[in-house]
Amino acid sequence: MQEFEEFVALRSQALLRTAYLLCGGDRQAAEDMLQDVLMGMYGKWRRIRTSPEAYARKALANAAANRWRRRARKPEAPMDHARTPTTSGHEDQVVAADSVVRALAELPKKMRAVLVLRFFDDLSEADTARALGCGVGTVKSQTSRGLARMRELMGEQVLTWS
Repeated sequence: MQEFEEFVALRSQALLRTAYLLCGGDRQAAEDMLQDVLMGMYGKWRRIRTSPEAYARKALANAAANRWRRRARKPEAPMDHARTPTTSGHEDQVVAADSVVRALAELPKKMRAVLVLRFFDDLSEADTARALGCGVGTVKSQTSRGLARMRELMGEQVLTWS
């Protein structure tokens, strides 16, 4: 199954990023979730090889939803003791990225999934709706509410992070 191996080699980093964001920044959970999805895809490869990326994203969204259903989320402890760096550099981007992940973790699961698929995976509203099994109107409203909530949680920082 060389075709499958090539797909994994080319797309696993992007899919891991999606899983990471869907898991609210829990890298171990994201890796486990992606591995489970890829194992399931291997057995179905002949049927899904025409659109494996779409299948993988939908499977990740479903796996994340199942994960949220199985266990209650534990809130993270705030880092009140963190110091502000005296000079800016690459660490500012790391802090900003961490802030985005933490803010995403505060959102309801469907809202988080919509924002991740729309803005991090650059899917259209229609593709996001298909991946999540909902209507385009739901995607639009969840996007609007999600961005408003991200602005509340992050302030101006959400507008400057890329």
